[in-house]
Amino acid sequence: MLSSAAFVLLAILAVAPPEGQILQVAPLARGDEVLVSFKLAQEPTEEIRNAIHSGLTVSLVYKVDLRRGSTVWFDRTIASTVVTATVRFDNLTKRYAVTRAVDGRIDRADSMEREEAAWAWLTSQFERLPLFRSEALEVNAEYYVRVRAHTTPRIMSFVWPWQADDVVGLAKFTFMR
Repeated sequence: MLSSAAFVLLAILAVAPPEGQILQVAPLARGDEVLVSFKLAQEPTEEIRNAIHSGLTVSLVYKVDLRRGSTVWFDRTIASTVVTATVRFDNLTKRYAVTRAVDGRIDRADSMEREEAAWAWLTSQFERLPLFRSEALEVNAEYYVRVRAHTTPRIMSFVWPWQADDVVGLAKFTFMR
């Protein structure tokens, strides 16, 4: 009895978002789609800034999972998708070429002059992306969206130089028709 109560508590803590999480996630179920917004609240490190200015293509890869929690077993993944935001600085034109791909398909591409705009493209230009279909979701059930982010190439330190793990953010929602 005590071990099952401890397991339930651990399952709840695993799904609860940490205070002040650096990767903010906001799901919204509308019609036949689950729209996902997310933002990485992080300034570029000097290492990332130097890599971008060297002309190296730098990407932030976001793995987005739609999941349903379980108190008895592991949480079930309903669907997954990968959103990749890429920037490459052209030293000749002094412009940043940026792209966003969803599951490998180019969704948007642009060119910009300011470093701040290019960094915003990598970290905060993800508003109400239609990433999932809601057909498989059960009405009045609780789900959550988990987003994991990492840089490529992976040799760069991302948020914390001493930690090689992905940055993770999540948010719960109840599916209503």
